[in-house]
Amino acid sequence: MRLALIAACLALLLALPARAQPARQQIDIVAAENFYGDVAGQIGGPEVRVTSILSNPDQDPHLFEASPSVARALSDAGIVVYSGIDYDPWMAKLLGAARSAERRVIVVADLVGRKTGDNPHIWYDPATMLACARALAAALAADDPAHKEGYDQRLARFAASIAPIQAKIAALRQRLAGTPVTATEPVFGYMFEALGMQVRNLSFQMAVMNGTEPSASDVAAFETDLRTHGVKLLVYNVQAADPIAARMERLAKASHIPVVGAAETEPPGKTYQAWMQAELDAVANALPPRP
Repeated sequence: MRLALIAACLALLLALPARAQPARQQIDIVAAENFYGDVAGQIGGPEVRVTSILSNPDQDPHLFEASPSVARALSDAGIVVYSGIDYDPWMAKLLGAARSAERRVIVVADLVGRKTGDNPHIWYDPATMLACARALAAALAADDPAHKEGYDQRLARFAASIAPIQAKIAALRQRLAGTPVTATEPVFGYMFEALGMQVRNLSFQMAVMNGTEPSASDVAAFETDLRTHGVKLLVYNVQAADPIAARMERLAKASHIPVVGAAETEPPGKTYQAWMQAELDAVANALPPRP
């Protein structure tokens, strides 16, 4: 009888519907800019849910104003990533107004020793993004040690995917180092530096970036460089609408100076790696090897 009772109980248990398994708890990551959000997704994989605040390719990031929805996203975030050095000052203000002892904050400029007053477009240096990826992997492993192996594996894949970009930079540097170039803003500055190119009209670029009027002498020097082919390439910010910068772009094209666009947010449908490869390809195509 005892065996029969046990058998009956087992049959009853097998007949009961299986309990739904609780959904896996993901770590919420908020990135101020979508290229950091992309890297966070590449490192975190299925263990994270990423929200990128600046992702609109038609929006000038310097004119961004945070909304209540951004504050709500930050309040739920386990990890927050932003550039720092005054590129996204609204982020520091929001975090200061909603402090949390449990939230991990990654300020990318701090990882690479950049200070206020430096060129804030630090993501155009692939080494910056590698440092960001490492910091993300460490933060995720600390919050979720059960999945540390997965974070480490994805970090290794990310590092391997940056290597071809660094190799392309090295190859182009051999050919383009010392080439005089200019830009409407210093968006591409760190990549110019990595390529060893000679950047002109820096005071003009800084004025446009800071929303001030370039001096008459800076404008005249820029125009002379374009008309006399004192520079071999112009890079312009495709996300900032500035009349004087647009005028320089038109003059460059009229003077048959190659023009390459650079964005401040990652283009839709591209990874950070593909974006940087495309930018380097554009420079290489604009300045082909001499026959």
